[in-house]
Amino acid sequence: MKKVADLYIRVSTDEQADRGYSQRNQEEVLRKYCDINFIAVRDVIYEDHSAKTFNRPQWKKLLLNLKKYKNKTDFILFTKWDRFSRNAGDAYQMISQLRKLGVEPQAMEQPLDLAVPENKMMLAFYLAAPEVENDRRALNTFHGMRRAKKEGRYMGIAPFGYANKSKEDGQKYISQIEPRASVMRWAFEELSKGVFSTEQIFLMAKKRGFTRGKSNFWLLIRNPIYCGKIFIPKYKDEESMFVVGQHEAIISEGLFYNVQDILDGKSRNYRAKIETIEEFPLRGFFTCPKCGKKLLGSKCKGRTKYYYYYHCVSECKYRINSEVANELFVENLKAYEPLHEVKKIYTAVLIETHRDLTDNAREMKRRILEQVKNYENRLSNARDLLSTMQIDPSDYRLMKLDYSEKISKLESELSEISSDKQSIAGLLNSGIENLIRLNNSYNDASLADARELIGLIYPENFTIRGEQVQTTRINKVIESIYMINNELSLKKNGTKENFFSLSRKVTLTGFKPVTS
Repeated sequence: MKKVADLYIRVSTDEQADRGYSQRNQEEVLRKYCDINFIAVRDVIYEDHSAKTFNRPQWKKLLLNLKKYKNKTDFILFTKWDRFSRNAGDAYQMISQLRKLGVEPQAMEQPLDLAVPENKMMLAFYLAAPEVENDRRALNTFHGMRRAKKEGRYMGIAPFGYANKSKEDGQKYISQIEPRASVMRWAFEELSKGVFSTEQIFLMAKKRGFTRGKSNFWLLIRNPIYCGKIFIPKYKDEESMFVVGQHEAIISEGLFYNVQDILDGKSRNYRAKIETIEEFPLRGFFTCPKCGKKLLGSKCKGRTKYYYYYHCVSECKYRINSEVANELFVENLKAYEPLHEVKKIYTAVLIETHRDLTDNAREMKRRILEQVKNYENRLSNARDLLSTMQIDPSDYRLMKLDYSEKISKLESELSEISSDKQSIAGLLNSGIENLIRLNNSYNDASLADARELIGLIYPENFTIRGEQVQTTRINKVIESIYMINNELSLKKNGTKENFFSLSRKVTLTGFKPVTS
């Protein structure tokens, strides 16, 4: 009786390009072999997937067909065993499975009678050789990619905000692409402010043009690629490390680490983990005057319209109409608006503050440099202890990793400290005008900007008792403006043109002798 065979023709794209394998050539030699040996061809299966596993679409269809028409096929023919599999363990299991179906796999150019025990040694060689070749190729690729990463080259598909490009010599690199880069820059800046939660910023980024999913957004804001660094994971005796990338950074290192601290909960910045709407701009900042819990927002349907309320979910059942609360808040902002007549005072205060901050920046730089030097000395001492075998190499690696991370963070903080001593007159003019129009700035701002302004004025939230907005602490600048306004409002006999000659606030009795 004439034997029946299915012809299995497999070729991967890289093999066809590099070695010249072709499906037509394989089919031709297999059909010729069947004609010579009087074997009938039942079906021809074409595959273009890798032979690392048997998770191949056409091979799965072939198995289902063999199970459906059991004992209808005698052979599965292919040119060589590496066409069948490049994994010895999987190959033995598949051969056993095919034999249960009454099918014998056979390579035309490497024929083996598997009924002869000694031939199994040759089968092991035929199967192991392509597997070793695959493993060697994969290892060479891995080392090449790791070497490229150490040189600062980003490997793989470019993250959102960058695009894969090639130089004239064929070398690959990534480059910023707009407006995507601006979207990621905006996302990091908003996260650093700590006003909105990560999910809220993700939703706002989607409206600005972000096209990836939520999980991908979380991975991206954790990726140091955006501050110009590339992470190299640990491998054997090599510790994990960060290297400076050859690509252009979208954000600064300081901004990146600031965002990481906020995401890790290390930052003291406030993060409102809620979603709000136009009717509830105070939600997340407004606390209950009875129990101190944060108030939620809800709407109730009336006869002709909806009514909006801030309410507490605890037993106190406190609630207040949102329109009333919003109007009280806006009215309260008027107390913090600087007077036009004392614009020179505020200008002088800000100039003096800028001068103090510049001096503080110099002092901060000095302290950070001392810390960096301290950690470098510790690392040098650890190296000396290792050379004299007073500590284990594993302990040294841990210390080196810890100190290197701390030095890197300190250096990023150092790069963020501004030492600009130039005139700030232009900034002062616009800044003072915004302060004077504080109330209008809040009313005209978008919801996001308005909430950011609330967080700046009331860093520890607020409540409303009666018609008064109360808080444990307000912004220092706003507090100073409020005190100046109160003191000047008591002065009835006019104000001198030269505001710098006005007397300062008198200290309490007991600190200085009372003057007559």
